Amino acid sequence: MAKLLDKQRYKCALGAMQTVQAITRAIPILHSGPGCAQKLSDSIGSSGYFSPNIFPCTSINEKDVVFGGVKKLHSTIDNALKVVDADLYVVLTGCIPEIVGDDTGEVVSEFADADKPVIYASTAGFKGNNYKGHEQVIDAIIDQYLKKSENKQKGLVNIWADVPYQDLFWLGNIKELERLLEEIGLTPNTIFGYNRGIEHIDRIPEAEFNLLVSPWVSVKNMKKMEKKLGIPYFHYPTLPIGAYETSKFLREVGKFAGVDEKKVEGVINEHENYYYYLIERYADLFLENRVINKQFSVVADAQYALGITKFLTNDLGLVPAKQFIVDDTPREFRDAIAEEFTKLNYGLKAEVAFETDSYKIHEEIKNHDYHGYPLILGSYYEKELTEKLKGNYLNIAWPVQDKVVFDDFYVGYTGGIRLIEDIYTVAVQRFN
Repeated sequence: MAKLLDKQRYKCALGAMQTVQAITRAIPILHSGPGCAQKLSDSIGSSGYFSPNIFPCTSINEKDVVFGGVKKLHSTIDNALKVVDADLYVVLTGCIPEIVGDDTGEVVSEFADADKPVIYASTAGFKGNNYKGHEQVIDAIIDQYLKKSENKQKGLVNIWADVPYQDLFWLGNIKELERLLEEIGLTPNTIFGYNRGIEHIDRIPEAEFNLLVSPWVSVKNMKKMEKKLGIPYFHYPTLPIGAYETSKFLREVGKFAGVDEKKVEGVINEHENYYYYLIERYADLFLENRVINKQFSVVADAQYALGITKFLTNDLGLVPAKQFIVDDTPREFRDAIAEEFTKLNYGLKAEVAFETDSYKIHEEIKNHDYHGYPLILGSYYEKELTEKLKGNYLNIAWPVQDKVVFDDFYVGYTGGIRLIEDIYTVAVQRFN
């Protein structure tokens, strides 16, 4: 009997067009059917210099299924190079050309001598979701564009985090990670966000190491760069939110990078003093609301489910109920991620479920005794459920339909404070 998947929390691999869009002056060229770009783009925050409405696309049809679409792809790339003023052109394949066997790589190779680089990534929807598509785009940059460099810039660190646009706070998080590394004396390099384009991609091979802040996304990319480009990597699996995890993060990154310990501790002390000053001012509010929210659940991708669970437990002393990871995490990473949920303060451990079916998630939440009003942090899909349970709800994961985010962030000390503000703004409304 066929199974239904209710309200999945990701897109198909072709959604990697947003990964390309997050690179300044990079544009996707879609070898797909018509309408894919519009269906896969988000309704907010995805316009700009290049918007999905103008992505070059082959718009292949029934004729191309029979006779192949390579000629149309060639002309689409050729015309995009003439008409679109970009620095990097990334061909992304949809389901139809992959099924009929179009040799996209062969077509792209014909543009090896073009004035601007043209690369391609296999992103057919049946091959995985947009988390996998994101990895495919980075792989394409590694395999088809980057070259090993013997010139290493001391202190230069490439930062890699979660998937742009899929993560509502991607831009702000990256900027805050950059600021934190700069404070301990390192030079961050990222390829996504404002003024982060081909020049930053060119600097990748010159870095002393790659810093990956993610439970699993891009781990394979890091291993590939280590093997091909000779760049070692430091994998920090938890998104550092709040004082406890951010201080731990800075100490471990500083140790790996060989930064003077006194310098790192000076930065940590300065941030922690202000962080706990703010916490102390609202201590009464936190204690009062514990009567309301004794337990919480996070329904998000592995990055936010893990990061927020550690933050709410370690910094605020809340008790985790069951947590739900909804990004279809590859099985080879699940045990290690589940182990991280046992590394909480106060001897607490959180049970975690890797589940993509919203119906099953919602049934478990409804049947759990939260010993009071539940605190649910998740996607827009959890809003109605939480209202029925008379709980407190915050939209922190895709899809997002009740929040506009420009460059807000939850990473770091300041990000932790902002998350507290968002949670308790919702909580105090109960008293009004």
